[in-house]
Amino acid sequence: MIDDVMLEAEDKMDKALEAAKHELAAIRTGRANPAMFTAIMVDYYGAPTLLQQLASLTIPEARTVIISPYDRSAMKAITTAIRESDLGVNPTDDGTVIRVTLPALTEERRKDYVKLARHRAEESRVQVRGVRGRAKKELEAIKRGGQAGEDDVKRAEGELDALTRRFVEKIDAALDTKEAELLDV
Repeated sequence: MIDDVMLEAEDKMDKALEAAKHELAAIRTGRANPAMFTAIMVDYYGAPTLLQQLASLTIPEARTVIISPYDRSAMKAITTAIRESDLGVNPTDDGTVIRVTLPALTEERRKDYVKLARHRAEESRVQVRGVRGRAKKELEAIKRGGQAGEDDVKRAEGELDALTRRFVEKIDAALDTKEAELLDV
């Protein structure tokens, strides 16, 4: 019973960590990265569709992304979706591919992105702590129900706290890496 609660908590914390890494990867740095485009939704024949399902992305240079649509009729919709995204870029369409050149980040813009990264990391930490809170409530219910002894529950709570600290540290490490990328000129 206690093991089930602990396994479920660890699984949910792991998902929160993966979500944090995904969110941080989507934040733009000075270099082009395909992860920046993962959240862009394109209105493809009236249905919102992920850009990665409509085109391939290649990075020939550090600040250039070439988007090759599988369906050339979707080029205008893709260009519009990229332009309206929060990336702050202006794609150009040459008829066969869409070229996105990322402008160099200003110091002010870098600081804004660092703030955004910190905010997203804090959201992930809150998620991990929420999982911990729910697991503690389940452990208390197990103790009250007499399904496990007080010592077993106390031990499990200690393990849960250690698990929480470990995942928060991993989120902090991912944030530190992203901050270093953002501040590297």
